Amino acid sequence: MKEDFGDSIVNKVYEHRVLRRMSQKDLADAVGVSKQTIFVMEKNNYSPSLVLAYRIATFFEVDISDIFSYVRKDENND
Repeated sequence: MKEDFGDSIVNKVYEHRVLRRMSQKDLADAVGVSKQTIFVMEKNNYSPSLVLAYRIATFFEVDISDIFSYVRKDENND
């Protein structure tokens, strides 16, 4: 059985998308996913695959760490 460490990935997809004045659908189409995927990702209810995370960072022309951050359980306020 897998151990759940409680770590998470948080993102700034919403901020980057809004700065570009894009809809969720526009971003979804640009990176090859559904609008629903972008929606749940922006709510931090979905952690993308590494490939998708790089696709998004490449689309916005930023380093992946500018959008996605790893948060350890003990750093989280939960």
